[in-house]
Amino acid sequence: MGKEVIPIFYSCDDNFVKYTIVSLYSMIKNASKEYKYHVYILNTNISSKMKEKLLIMANENFEISFEDVTDYLNSISDKFPIRDYYSNTTYYRLFIAEMFPEYNKAIYIDSDTIVQGDISKLYEIDIKDAYLGACNELAVLQLEDFANYVEKCDGISKYNFFNAGIIVINCEQFRLHFILDKFIQLLHTYKFVVAQDEDYLNVICKDHIYFYDQRWNAQTFSEIPFPIDEAYIVHYNMVSKPWYYNNCLGYDIFWQYAKDTNIYQELLNELNNYSDENKLKDQKTMENLLKMAVNEANKDDNYLNRLNKVTRSSDRVAILKKMDEFEKEGKFDQDLEQDPPGKVLLPNDINYLKKGFTNRVKTKFAYHMARKFVNHLLDEKMMIIKEIKGLENFKNLDSGAIITCNHFNPFDSFAIQIAYEASKQKENGRTFYRVIREGNYTSFPGFYGFLMRHCNTLPLSSHPETMKKFIKAVDTLLQNGHLVLVYPEQSLWWNYRKPKPLKKGAYNFASKNHVPVLPCFITMKDSDVLGPDGFYVQEYTINISKPIYPKEGQSIAQNTNMLLQENYEVWKEVYEKTYNIPLTYLK
Repeated sequence: MGKEVIPIFYSCDDNFVKYTIVSLYSMIKNASKEYKYHVYILNTNISSKMKEKLLIMANENFEISFEDVTDYLNSISDKFPIRDYYSNTTYYRLFIAEMFPEYNKAIYIDSDTIVQGDISKLYEIDIKDAYLGACNELAVLQLEDFANYVEKCDGISKYNFFNAGIIVINCEQFRLHFILDKFIQLLHTYKFVVAQDEDYLNVICKDHIYFYDQRWNAQTFSEIPFPIDEAYIVHYNMVSKPWYYNNCLGYDIFWQYAKDTNIYQELLNELNNYSDENKLKDQKTMENLLKMAVNEANKDDNYLNRLNKVTRSSDRVAILKKMDEFEKEGKFDQDLEQDPPGKVLLPNDINYLKKGFTNRVKTKFAYHMARKFVNHLLDEKMMIIKEIKGLENFKNLDSGAIITCNHFNPFDSFAIQIAYEASKQKENGRTFYRVIREGNYTSFPGFYGFLMRHCNTLPLSSHPETMKKFIKAVDTLLQNGHLVLVYPEQSLWWNYRKPKPLKKGAYNFASKNHVPVLPCFITMKDSDVLGPDGFYVQEYTINISKPIYPKEGQSIAQNTNMLLQENYEVWKEVYEKTYNIPLTYLK
């Protein structure tokens, strides 16, 4: 059995990678040989020359990879403007859990560090269900202006504010608690200007931090409560840089390692050429940072003062307005929230029936992750299922079937999966599949993309040859007794309660394969849980109606039309009985 792999992440640009070289050299010198280490350098613009200088350090225990985050940033550019992110490498640590779904835990470390201790010892510490492990921010503990800032603006005790330069990320908890999504949402609503990403992480992860011994992050800008030689990691934070100042704390420690690297002379030149003017700028930078902290803490509109003023998300309000417009115009098959253009799914890119050992292992792992994710949604009341009605209709299926459902939330397929699991059809050998959009399969990043590609999904395609494979796969699955979820409305309208007009595709599959349609319609009402967008989380009732069977003696076209019409009438009846209003559309 091979050694356990510890994933370690740096993020830097071409100018800062030379400090990464020194940090990584010290890490390699002091790391236990009982582990393998995969070091990832998150970047967008590191030159080949600098990459070569770093890659030469790899050995039998340390693998080194450069990960260009450009594609990932582009893939989520619809969520936030990426203009500032290409240059601001400090934000890249927020993407680790999503970009690398294979990891449950990872170390992130700033480049302005020296690792005197064994980095595996940090990784071995059990942080349980904490979102991340970190050390206190010493400047906040020791400087009154910074302490007032985090307490008055962030709403966090100075004793609970962590430094984000060395953190162990609980990737699983990051994904389950939507840390990246929360960051993006907060980024749109409030701009932190003092500690930036550190502010965001502290606010989002508040009360979910495991605090390490301070020796794992000895910040040299501040006074540390032990000799610097005892630090496991020396962190040259803020303007306290030994390649600029020969009198900063831990100066000798940095140069002890730097002298053995291939960028030693370059660093020495930097030290010798750092002018008094540069040093004066550093001093002004710190003075301005302290002034900024004071001003932000005293603002009437700072983050903490806004916190209890819950307002409805402007994005959601805009969607509701657009929904009315689309309903009036009869644009029922168009999504209200347009996905970014996805890559075309080519025939050789997909194995629909997931044959082969590797695919089976990935599917099993994906379902394990998905189940934990769904459990978290339920536990945290981000998805609330009040009742499943008509479960016997699901249980009594004795063949393959097309399952239809209204589409109003990215997570509504999980509700149908829960009904499937409750029906015990899995014990009858019937697997649950779901049809998804092409872009969700080809372009969805990170954790969600992994689920999209491996949780028995059947992606549509704009490529005609791939669609032939799709059609053949669905036919095969239905004939082999499996269950395929299709959204016949062909559009997602957020929290829309009415059934929309249906398209023929789902019913054509049922008709030509002589299998029934199982109509599911989810009704909802406001719960008492107020979501972060200012709207109440919806409480779902899953209504499962009797299966509708193709009729003997009718053509495929006739049965397709019959199944579609009867499905629509069933949904209409459930809607009108549940909400006690007739189904009408805006005109």
